[in-house]
Order: sequence, then C-alpha cells, then structure tokens
Amino acid sequence: MAMLKKFTVSNFKNFKTKTTFDLGNPLNYEFNQDVIINGCVTKAVVLGINGSGKSNLGLALFDIIFHLTDKEKLFIKYAPYLHMDSKVKIAEFEYEFAFDGIIVQYKYAKKSPFELVYESLTVDNQEVIKYDFRENTGFTTLKGAETLNLISSENKISRVKYVRGNAILVENDKINKAFYAFMDFVDRMLMFYSLDERGYQGFFVGADSFTQGIIREGKTKEFEKFLKDNDIEYNLIEKEINGSKELYCHFENGDVAFSNIASTGTRALALFYYWYIKLSKVSLVYIDEYDAFYHFELSKRLIGLLKTLPQTQIIVTSHNTDLLSNDLLRPDCYYQISENHIKTFSQLTDKDIRKAHNIQKMYKAGSFNE
Repeated sequence: MAMLKKFTVSNFKNFKTKTTFDLGNPLNYEFNQDVIINGCVTKAVVLGINGSGKSNLGLALFDIIFHLTDKEKLFIKYAPYLHMDSKVKIAEFEYEFAFDGIIVQYKYAKKSPFELVYESLTVDNQEVIKYDFRENTGFTTLKGAETLNLISSENKISRVKYVRGNAILVENDKINKAFYAFMDFVDRMLMFYSLDERGYQGFFVGADSFTQGIIREGKTKEFEKFLKDNDIEYNLIEKEINGSKELYCHFENGDVAFSNIASTGTRALALFYYWYIKLSKVSLVYIDEYDAFYHFELSKRLIGLLKTLPQTQIIVTSHNTDLLSNDLLRPDCYYQISENHIKTFSQLTDKDIRKAHNIQKMYKAGSFNE
C-alpha cells in the first residue's frame, strides 16, 4: 500500500517559513480505524479561514508533477511562485512516502515551476539520486543506472525523471521497486476544483466533458441512481448530437440537455461523480473546496462515499463545520491550517477526545484555538 506520510514546503506562495502537513502521525483512536492504513491518514479534511492557504497547500503538494510527470498542469495557478516578502530566491519541497514498509524521501528546490535548483531521492535511508543544477553535478546508485551519465547541458530536466526514462533498472531489487512505486504514485496524483473553475492537474492530459465522460464510462444509469440517492431525480438518456453522445433529461414534453437544466449544485455533483468513478485508479486526490455548492447533509454523505475507496488517499478542503464529526472521521483526520501551521484537532487540544465528544461544538467554542 502506497501512502504520502509527510509533506513540507517553504517560501512558496503564502508559506514563507517551513510548513509541514503530517499524515503519518495518527493517534490510537478505537473508532473509524478504517481511515488509517499502515500508520497513515487516508482520508483528511483541511479547514481554515479564507486566505489561510488551503488552495496553496494543494498547489504546493502538486508542484512535484511539473518536473516528474507529463500530466495536466494548471500553469496559471503558480504565479506568483515564491513568497512575495521573502529575500530567499528558491522554494523548497520535501515529501516522505511509504511503499510497503519502505520509506522514500524526495527533496528539491526550485526558482519557478520548471527551474530546479537541486533534487535528492532517498530510498530506505540510502540516497540513490542526487543532483545540483547550479554546479551540474550529481550521481545515482540505483542498480542498473550506475553508469548512466547524469551530467547534461540541459539543466531543466529532472534527473529523477531522466533515470526513470533512460535506465534499465535491475528487477526484483527492493530499492528499485520502491523507486518505480514512487514514480507511479506521482503519475497517478490528481487535484481538482469545484464547478466554478473546472480545473484539474495530474493523472491524465487534456480537457474533457464531464457528461460525455460519464457516458463513455457506461455510467449513465448509475449516475442517475447516484443523483436519486442524493434527492435529485432525473430520467437520464443519451442522445447523439453532431456525432457525439451527450447527456439529456427526458420529460413528457421533450428532452433537455443535462447541462442546460441542472442547477449549479447539481452540475457540481455531476463533476464530482465524473472524478469519483476514476478515483479507484488515483493514488492521492486533493479536492479544493469540494463542497462549496452542497447542502451540509450532502457534503457529509459524499465524505462517507469517499471513505469506500480504501486504496486512494483523499484530502479535501472545506469551510463546512458540519463535517466535524467523530461518526464520520476522527480528530487526527481533521486539520486546521493557519499562520503557516497545519495541525490536527488532536494536536490542538490537551483534552482526551472520545467518540462521544461533539467536536463541531468544541471547534465553535474555540477548543482547538492555539
């Protein structure tokens, strides 16, 4: 099982000093144990006031896809890149992953999304790739890549990505297996926004219609049931328009395109479903303001639905305090972001929180204020 354990960023956007998002330090709660796998939080909710950095946390976390993958990238979101008040000219990123008990640490610095300054990959406490782009020096010790020449006049290319694409690594070596697992994990990361922006990055490349995507996956009737389960009733049909199928709602007096009749909230729910049917293949998904258009009860139901995906690490951001429930998650799965700190509710109080506690009331009463 592959999981992100910890992420640290500094001098990126509003994160001027080192800020750590720790998913690998859960407590021993006896309830909702299914959201903790191999010592990692698999389902997390990040709360914070406007401007606290919820969206920027996702952008920081997904900076890795710019130089390690060829997947979709939201270029416009990354300007400005560095913290505007800092004299430091680089942003630094640190990731710690766990792959079947083997720890993989990846560190790098950048001047911009595509300008690497250095990178270092450590597997099972062994530094296997290191490169300094300022001095154009580095090495790799991965079995099968020892003779690969990393020194190049093309400094923009990640040497980690270069090794993956140009070396034939020894099979059945645990370090190499962890290296490939790490690269596969990054390839399958996904971040997406609600309907107002309809942007995404990672996982695959290109624009897509969420209605046509549902049809293509053969999920029209399942989507109809999904809507009905969430108190929205439509008789959905597929109609071919200009050579391609589109989703329509059937009525006694005619058919209307789903996108033309659905409310903003219903279209947001359709977008959620479009991504949901893909999430079993996603390693980690970051959904920013995922419930911006949802009724609070619907928001809670969707978290329950996301919990049914045990192999996918899921992080959502929200302002909705109705999500704060020990029936839904647990105090070490709820994170508060503020002033360059990201801490779980269990870290923000000295109280021994039990399942019977109403953590929403505790939150509103200021029990988790530092």
